[in-house]
Amino acid sequence: KKKKINLRRIFVMAGSTGERPFGDIVTSIRYWVIHSVTIPSLFIAGWLFVSTGLAYDVFGTPRPNEYFSSTRQEAPLLTDRFDAVEQVESLV
Repeated sequence: KKKKINLRRIFVMAGSTGERPFGDIVTSIRYWVIHSVTIPSLFIAGWLFVSTGLAYDVFGTPRPNEYFSSTRQEAPLLTDRFDAVEQVESLV
C-alpha cells in the first residue's frame, strides 16, 4: 500500500505561522485606506517638527543662525579628543 503524503502538514512544518499572507494584505482595500492616511500624516508631522524649530529645542542642537557668532566666523571644530570638554566650553 502506498503512503499518502499530507502536503498541508509539510507546509506547516516548513515554517508557516498561520498569519495572513502578505499578498492578501497589500491587495486589500482596507490596507490602502488606512495607509493612505497614516503615511502622509507621518511625513507632515516630521515636516512640522523640523520647520517649527521644535526639533532644535528637543534635541538641543543650535539653529542655523546660531552656528557662527559675531566674534567667531570659522567652523567650531574639535581638534583634540582628550581635551574636548575644554574646547567645547571655550566655543560656547
